[in-house]
Amino acid sequence: MTGSCIFCKIAAKEIPSDIVFENADVIAFKDLSPQAPTHILIIPKTHISTTEDINDSNSNIAGRMIFAASEIAKGLKLEGYRLVFNCNEIAGQTVFHVHCHLLGGRNFGWPPG
Repeated sequence: MTGSCIFCKIAAKEIPSDIVFENADVIAFKDLSPQAPTHILIIPKTHISTTEDINDSNSNIAGRMIFAASEIAKGLKLEGYRLVFNCNEIAGQTVFHVHCHLLGGRNFGWPPG
């Protein structure tokens, strides 16, 4: 855990959350400010600040997060979904602990909106 990181505290279960999936590597929970009918955050249990901090020694976590997203989507019977990783403040990252947004339950267009 890194200091005051809210996602580290959620992963350590020091802060309650509505957990929808958990395994040894990742934990997933409902977003408190959903941007779609289904909005789940998937985080590694190990602190990694941004996608820029993913390297050769920890890159397997990205696949594990995507696997978790797939399992969650199957369990929720989502017809389709969007996965979003924001990297750094300019791209919309507000919590500096790598996380994937799983968004579903509505039609999505491009550009996002």
